[in-house]
Amino acid sequence: MAFFHSMPPEEVLRTLGSGPRGLSNEEAEKRLEKYGRNEIPEKKATNPVFVFLKQFNNLMIYILIVAALISFLIGHVIDTYVIVFVIFVNAAIGFVQEEKAETAIRALKKMIVPHAKVYRGDLVKTDARSLVPGDVILLEEGDRIPADARLLDIKNLRTVESSLTGESFPVDKQLKVFPEKTQLADRKNMVWMGTFVAGGRAKAVVVHTGMQTAIGKVAEDIGKIEKKKTHFKNKTDKLAKQMAIIASAGAFIAFPIGYFVKGIEFSQIFLFTIASLVSGIPEGLPAVMAVVLALGARRMAKRNAIIRTLPATDTLGVVNVIATDKTGTLTENTMNVRRVVLPGQEEIEVSGSGWEPQGNFFQDKKKINPSENRHLSRLLKIASACNNSKVLKKDGRYEIMGDPTEAAILTLAKKASVDGFQDRIDDLPFNPELKYRASLSVLVEGDRKRQIYVVGAPEAVLQHSRYVFRSNVPEEMTKETEEDILGRVNKLTDKAMRVLALAYRDVSSDTKNLSEEMVKDLTFVGIVGMIDPPRPEAKEAVLKAKQAGVRVIMTTGDHKGTAIAIAREIGLVQEETPRALTEQELRELSEQEFEKVVSEVSIFARLTPGMKLRIAETLQKQGKIVAMTGDGVNDAPALKKSDIGVSMGIIGTDVARESSDIVLADDNFASIVNAIEEGRIVFNNVRRSSFFLITTNFAESVTFITGLLMFPKEFSLILLPTQVLWLNLVTDCVTGASLAAEPGHGQVLREKPRKAEEEILNREIVPFLVLMVGIMVFLTIGSYIFYLPQGLEKARTGAFVIMSFTQLFNLLNMRSLKNSVFRIGLLSNRYSVAALLLSVAFLFVVIYIPFLREVLQFSYMGFTEMATLVLISSSVLVAGELYKLLKNQRFLSRKNFEAQETTTPVKNVMKV
Repeated sequence: MAFFHSMPPEEVLRTLGSGPRGLSNEEAEKRLEKYGRNEIPEKKATNPVFVFLKQFNNLMIYILIVAALISFLIGHVIDTYVIVFVIFVNAAIGFVQEEKAETAIRALKKMIVPHAKVYRGDLVKTDARSLVPGDVILLEEGDRIPADARLLDIKNLRTVESSLTGESFPVDKQLKVFPEKTQLADRKNMVWMGTFVAGGRAKAVVVHTGMQTAIGKVAEDIGKIEKKKTHFKNKTDKLAKQMAIIASAGAFIAFPIGYFVKGIEFSQIFLFTIASLVSGIPEGLPAVMAVVLALGARRMAKRNAIIRTLPATDTLGVVNVIATDKTGTLTENTMNVRRVVLPGQEEIEVSGSGWEPQGNFFQDKKKINPSENRHLSRLLKIASACNNSKVLKKDGRYEIMGDPTEAAILTLAKKASVDGFQDRIDDLPFNPELKYRASLSVLVEGDRKRQIYVVGAPEAVLQHSRYVFRSNVPEEMTKETEEDILGRVNKLTDKAMRVLALAYRDVSSDTKNLSEEMVKDLTFVGIVGMIDPPRPEAKEAVLKAKQAGVRVIMTTGDHKGTAIAIAREIGLVQEETPRALTEQELRELSEQEFEKVVSEVSIFARLTPGMKLRIAETLQKQGKIVAMTGDGVNDAPALKKSDIGVSMGIIGTDVARESSDIVLADDNFASIVNAIEEGRIVFNNVRRSSFFLITTNFAESVTFITGLLMFPKEFSLILLPTQVLWLNLVTDCVTGASLAAEPGHGQVLREKPRKAEEEILNREIVPFLVLMVGIMVFLTIGSYIFYLPQGLEKARTGAFVIMSFTQLFNLLNMRSLKNSVFRIGLLSNRYSVAALLLSVAFLFVVIYIPFLREVLQFSYMGFTEMATLVLISSSVLVAGELYKLLKNQRFLSRKNFEAQETTTPVKNVMKV
């Protein structure tokens, strides 16, 4: 493999069989056949029919298909339709998710420019897809680069590569040869497909096209990554097995007891067993889970987190690591002047955000008017006049045209309402070798004499300065003054700021042209320090994440110093000199050392897409649930590989968005922490709904088996098959789904993340489940015995009412597994209230409408009888409240004991 950045231009041309005037048309045609078109090819798509059918290869779907067939065979057509509908909804959701990888790769194609300026003998404009290695192209300001290329000739070339490398600042390009092992972001003699020319012009020879480009490699990485089964799917599959086992066990115990032991007629016990099985099989589970996820996604959307894959709402609840990009994620992806230093004056702070030309100036912590400070006004005039960028307002947002660094000082001038562009006569663009730019302008003041304005690197401007502007007049530059200025420059660079110096020189009023020779004897005016600032909410968001037990690490393509400065400012690290590692340093580590630093270090800089991917994979191997955030092409592979990929909606690239599970509509890092909070609420609601369903199903199974064992043959069926199915309708589907809308209770972000291996059903619920099931079974059997002397239908009616209302009261218990329902608000979940009322209405309909009462073989219940049964059923709620009270008291006692154990040694030491 040829490393073109490590070869001089002549050798590159020789290696590629090209020359300064490029290739002939004939040679270009031959190479096009050899290398193929300069595009990212799409792999042959799988037939959508097969993709759709694939969604039915699922344990839960198998269970539901069995339930649908059984329901159809015993004549319950409505149940069949409902189950089939659920099956197809699940398949549709899976089908949509399968399309995501293809969409991500197609999005990459949008980054390839349609045309390019290429030398084929003469300079011609051609389809960028026809470029081949060896073509010589012309690049000018504003161009999007059509292929990876080695620079041959440059004039003040600067490119914006943030979407590919994560570099905040425009990159000054060079022609010199770099070592072979130089990282991609530091190969300054190369340009990359899909990045932009911020300023200057260049000739370059194409070295890679299509899939061989840096972007092509990203596309290849995305295509190779297979998303593993989601955390949510793993847990719900396990839940489906657990619930199916309980349902099947109950049904298959009931049948032999009823048929062989009690001698019940085969058709009757068979229908009862089948009804019990269908009732116990969680056909409502997918619907309940879908509602839980959909409502969670809706709440997240209100907090600016758009969910692209529904299972991501649950997975967010177990995230314990956020690996975040810096540029555009923790920072604004803009350049803001934060400091202005004027010789002889206190440092000036400047406020404001983004490219918006609004902000205030503060000196010695007091707000000042820039127009009243002549020294500051002169600096702002230079910033405005010595500038080729523009700041425009579009769709309510400010955008820039041109170099971001120049746009930053232009925005600074506009904050003080200074505009000097119209007074410019001539201009020298920024020259990387001279390290400054200059302009010839008319001085608006006085006799309209002309001045040269210069903006550049402090050392370069100082080299050409003879005077310094102090106390509103030029003075001779002394060695002490120069050292003082350089000292203040160093203070700003220590804060990872890019520092520019501004100066001027008076020239005669008839000067019309500007040359490099005229940039001398300057009067040094001051320096400005700029940075891509952190988002205002980032610091609080990082703190909230830490409180929630979520580790935040920075994985950026930017320089180490900049990464450390931002990390300190947002509170990611507290040390004055925190440990940070670059990709080069990471590559020198052994696998064991690499795993250790990934688990301990919080800042990683100058990373390529491949290294970001490796970090994500290592964290996952260590058992972490990783949310990876980012906005650029360089983030896409890691976004897809991570458990949760989070992209930026405004500044994010199509590639990043299409590779992610969640898109932040406001590009705000804080929104990911809000989404984690909602994710934890979603899991709690999944658990509540599941606990409720398992309790009702288990209670029904135990009741039916107990009846078969306790009573003679003719009384052993406590409920008939149709009554069992109606009970399922009344207490399972509607009420279980209402728990999906339960709001969060307490400070969920103050709790540690649950373990990834933690199941939805765990040991924590067993005591509560045994208590609730015991009460339900006892009361149901008791009611059945009490009413049996009045007839079998009356006994079954009493049992049905008790079983129904105990389960409905248990719904109130399940609204919180820790807090009293009266503490969280009996009416705070209006969906649960509506579900309760609807279920009660269903129950009353079959008891008090004669036709339905006869069909289901129930008996009439008087008002007093019904009220008494409801009151007895409420003991489930009373028991649940007492259980929570005792459990919380025990928890507090244990906490107090642990606190005493911790403080006792200290007290003993103090006594000694």
